[in-house]
Amino acid sequence: MNIICICLDTFRADMIGEEKKYSHAQTPNLDNFSSESIRFTRAFGEGQPTLQVRRGLFTGQRSFPWRYNFDRRGHWHHAPGWHKIPPEQDTIAEVLLGRGYLTACIADTYHMFKPTMNFSRGFAHLDFVRGQESDNWRSGDPRLIEDQLRQHVREPINWQQHTGLVNYLLNQRHRRSEDDYSCARVFHSACDWLDDNHQAGPFFLWIDSFDPHEPWDPPKKYADLYFGDYSGKDFITPGAANEGDGPTDGELRRIEALYLGEVTFVDKCIGRLLDQIKTLKLEDDTIVVVLSDHGTQLRDQGSFGKASAELHPFNTQLNLLVRHPNGPKNHQVSAFVQNHDLMPTLLGQLGVPCNWTDGEDIWPLVTGQMTSIRDRIITGWADFSVGNARGRASVRDARWNFCTSIGYQDENGDELFDLTIDTEEVHNVASQHPEVVAKYRSEVEGLLGQPLPGQLIEVCDPAPGPMTRWLQQKLREF
Repeated sequence: MNIICICLDTFRADMIGEEKKYSHAQTPNLDNFSSESIRFTRAFGEGQPTLQVRRGLFTGQRSFPWRYNFDRRGHWHHAPGWHKIPPEQDTIAEVLLGRGYLTACIADTYHMFKPTMNFSRGFAHLDFVRGQESDNWRSGDPRLIEDQLRQHVREPINWQQHTGLVNYLLNQRHRRSEDDYSCARVFHSACDWLDDNHQAGPFFLWIDSFDPHEPWDPPKKYADLYFGDYSGKDFITPGAANEGDGPTDGELRRIEALYLGEVTFVDKCIGRLLDQIKTLKLEDDTIVVVLSDHGTQLRDQGSFGKASAELHPFNTQLNLLVRHPNGPKNHQVSAFVQNHDLMPTLLGQLGVPCNWTDGEDIWPLVTGQMTSIRDRIITGWADFSVGNARGRASVRDARWNFCTSIGYQDENGDELFDLTIDTEEVHNVASQHPEVVAKYRSEVEGLLGQPLPGQLIEVCDPAPGPMTRWLQQKLREF
């Protein structure tokens, strides 16, 4: 049995399927895939955002609470949990490589490949598709992209405020057609790899697309599908719209359209891969998984983006769709599952023992042997910080979502949302249910092994990335 996993960054869980919240979102390939798959409708991250989720996916071990103070010099990310896979934790690629599987990773999620990372361990084939966000790939005089920058920020341009966007636009100077966009390059590479290797024996292919992560920068026609009657600036980094007098309603609608357009473009690229799987007649002996690491706010509770202050499904819920040759089609599982359950589940389908993980084999939920493997979940979301680890955590069950701060006291304090009467999670009822707050604070303390807010040992490296550092100095001249 082969395995193909497609991991998408910042792809909301309510964008796919017949019952999706964004019914106008054009995702025909993923909608069709969903109809052929097992859908886990209560999948959540155990530690978020990006690298924490992937470490759990690769190792089956929890990444929250943050407890490793590894060297992160040169990693340029200031949040706990953004570190290498610990050397004592086996990855799914290493386990399968040791059992004769051809292993491959094709990805543009550049955080996985920064100095001090171990995410490439166990992969016999590795293709790092360059150029996303602040990847140190293509340098150049910032004036080379001045015309492009003017399309995405207010004027007069505050160059120093847009260092990250300048970095990204320099990286993307090569684009001439849709095929030059990062997402297209990732899935083209995956199709080429399948051409070369689909008959080489059992394989494990991990495809990691950074899109639809910001910048929300699809080919223009995809954003036009959702809001085409527009002649203003495209704020591909939504925060740039807040400069000056702030965004107009038209600008807000266009920002949402940029995200939806990117989602549709990602869907098209995935469709190319799914067609290739069919053409190569791999469907009868290949498990295909589509998943995401987290979502994002699309004007939910008044904002764009994602952060620990909003531990709600639009941020914390994951896509998890599994198409299995011998599994049920168009089947829904509503029990709580988390990202660190993936490794033991996939290895279980291959008959590989996997009794050392924190995660659980969730296949008995599919067969009906079990109706639940946990009645509540805990999710930690790391904050950007300099110094000791900090963030917020959520305890979620069928009725409640409890949120609290970790590593420090913040202005949000304890929050409690009653899901039976508040499905949008906007009314904090913590003061009305002190017994529930106490119970779930103790759940978090039990996982932390100390009283809240706790003191975690991780120290975040405050140094910027090399290209960012150079740009910060260069842009003083502008």
